[in-house]
Amino acid sequence: MLVGMAHAIDLPAPTMNSGFGRGLRGLLILGLFSLLAACASIGGGGPSDGGPAPLAVAPPPVSDPAPIVTGTMRPYQIKGRWYRPEEQPGYDEVGMASWYGDQFNGRPTATGERFDMHALTAAHKTLPLPGLVEVTNLANGRRVVLRVNDRGPFVDSRIIDLSRGAAEQLDLIGKGVGEVRVRYLGRAPRLGGGLLLQAAAPAAATPAPRQAVAEPPSTFWVQAGSFGDPLPARLMAEGIGAPASVSAASVGGRELYRVLVGPWPDANAAEAARQSVVARGYADAALISTR
Repeated sequence: MLVGMAHAIDLPAPTMNSGFGRGLRGLLILGLFSLLAACASIGGGGPSDGGPAPLAVAPPPVSDPAPIVTGTMRPYQIKGRWYRPEEQPGYDEVGMASWYGDQFNGRPTATGERFDMHALTAAHKTLPLPGLVEVTNLANGRRVVLRVNDRGPFVDSRIIDLSRGAAEQLDLIGKGVGEVRVRYLGRAPRLGGGLLLQAAAPAAATPAPRQAVAEPPSTFWVQAGSFGDPLPARLMAEGIGAPASVSAASVGGRELYRVLVGPWPDANAAEAARQSVVARGYADAALISTR
């Protein structure tokens, strides 16, 4: 619209003897620039209008997305709570983030990829794997795009677990945890996808850091089945083989015999074992954990 208005103004040609013509042309040009400035201030949508600061870099479109790892989209149970992964195109959540590094470096993630603690990756409880998320540290405005290729964190107060590399870019290493905004961007490319969007935002008051709450370690198991009679439980355990065993438990005044495979040191190892049990024909196998 502004370009059309600029071309529609027919300025009179100045003459050698017309000071009035030159003055009139100057006034028209000045008025045109004033109009352009006014229109720009109305529709600019910059930080001054109260909206978020623009991204320093926009994430590139994913033209060849990696296929979703179907085994990671099944419902699973951790610490007595069920999680149901699903496609969530409008996912946008604010909550606490934590990070993990040396202890898991080099181990397989839920997608089967090796965890590289220096890469820009993350773990999420229910988003499709592998996927992309935009994570913003609300304390300092730092913003990154991360490849989500793992499950976790299994702590109710946290919504995402960052790799060490991601935590470094967001300046969360020393704090351990921090409040972030997580937006789902869609499917991840076949390789990579992590990207630093904004290294720093305009100065803002930084809240006092929150200290990570120490959690007692969990032990993870795969429950292949549960029976009211010990005989079918023993037969199932023998069919699966080591490290399957039968565990008796009283639930609601009723004796149940559970076939457990494990224990496993973390949820990733337990999920790999669960998929192996499912592949043997036990489709109802689920993850459980104990402290």
